[in-house]
Amino acid sequence: MSRDWRREFAYTLGEQAYVYGFPYIYNAELRYTWVTQDDAGMAMHSAVNHFWHGRTLFDASDQEGLTPNNDTLYSSGWVDLSTEPVILSHPEMGDRYFTFELVGITSDNYDYVGRRATGANAGDFALIGPGWDGELPEGVRRTATSPSPWILVLGRTLVDGWDDLPAVHALQDQYRLTPLHLFGTKDAVVPKRRDVLEPVDGGRDPLGQWKTLNAMLAENPPPEHHEILLRQFAEIGVGAGLDVEAQPDSVKQGLIDAAAAGRPMLEQQLLSGDWAKLINGWRYPPPQMGHFGDDFVKRAAEQALFGVAANDPEEALYLVAFQDSEGETLSTGSYEMRFDAGQLPPVDAFWSLTAYDEDRNLIANPIDRYSLGDRARDLITEPDGSLTIHLRPDSPGSDREGNWLPTPRQGIWFVALRMYLPHSEAIDARWQCPPIRHTG
Repeated sequence: MSRDWRREFAYTLGEQAYVYGFPYIYNAELRYTWVTQDDAGMAMHSAVNHFWHGRTLFDASDQEGLTPNNDTLYSSGWVDLSTEPVILSHPEMGDRYFTFELVGITSDNYDYVGRRATGANAGDFALIGPGWDGELPEGVRRTATSPSPWILVLGRTLVDGWDDLPAVHALQDQYRLTPLHLFGTKDAVVPKRRDVLEPVDGGRDPLGQWKTLNAMLAENPPPEHHEILLRQFAEIGVGAGLDVEAQPDSVKQGLIDAAAAGRPMLEQQLLSGDWAKLINGWRYPPPQMGHFGDDFVKRAAEQALFGVAANDPEEALYLVAFQDSEGETLSTGSYEMRFDAGQLPPVDAFWSLTAYDEDRNLIANPIDRYSLGDRARDLITEPDGSLTIHLRPDSPGSDREGNWLPTPRQGIWFVALRMYLPHSEAIDARWQCPPIRHTG
């Protein structure tokens, strides 16, 4: 029996198109879910050009698989810059760590507002979409032009324990997203828009992800230098203004096969670790993290799939460990990691260690502890100045419980070490995180 070359061609080219387009597809799904739901609960739900504010720290009750941190309160918002700039405003922040990550539709960061990037003083910052060249009000600072009409703002504000929540809430209440035409208007009310593109359900329509991608490419045009690649995708009906339903049945079947294989392939890429430098079992990200750009596989897997977006290393360095010192997958049992004296993570802000289950969610545990770091009040250092952290499902004993980060009783898990405003020796791996050792 002869093989159908059209189906095979559509499959092979479709896999490339899926990797290229995954951030568009994934962000269409997230945006629709977050925007069209009520502004309540832990999920990041808010209308267009409005902030959603986390009011309590993430815990194991959140099951969205977003690898959340447990050190800051998030403030997120989907912003439409297609017709005019939107002004992001924040109050005086003092010495508190905070940041607003500005993320294009492809998951690449394109700028920041925050302590490192723009300082702690109160300010108004214009978020500007492609092609806009008007005048801004006096005192409003311009950020970099967004690569896409739609962006995601991911804000993080440090919380120093539960007693600090009211102070952070007071700051969040002063964060604003204001369309330019309303900026400066006293008591201006920003309309609560929820009219965003609805993704085509892939469970009901096997071509649904491709239809969503085509619509998103029309709404958020790719950069001009991708034209040669997009011309190839157009041969199988993938691109702005194209209709995959108009393709021959063999091509449609190839696209269905490619979409079915695409996400598992990205999951495998993420778990493979080949995107990172492996040191003591820890994956150090490359300097391109947060803005992989034309490296489409890493853009899809390490940025969009792993955590919606990824910080630039200069803002926050995330090290991830899936294996112990012997190269074995972290699983059932007890583990330890020991920082020698003077070798704690070098940062200008703070560091923390967080454990996650294999679905990228925080791990339920009897003491409701989801992270350990330099702000923990009951960490115990040894007489020689070293620090040992116990990663295990059961308490290491009352005298060591302050150094305990709970892990699952059964199953695979992993840990992330977050370093906010890391020193250069951490970014370029001159400082090396100690290995995780299996102790029983």
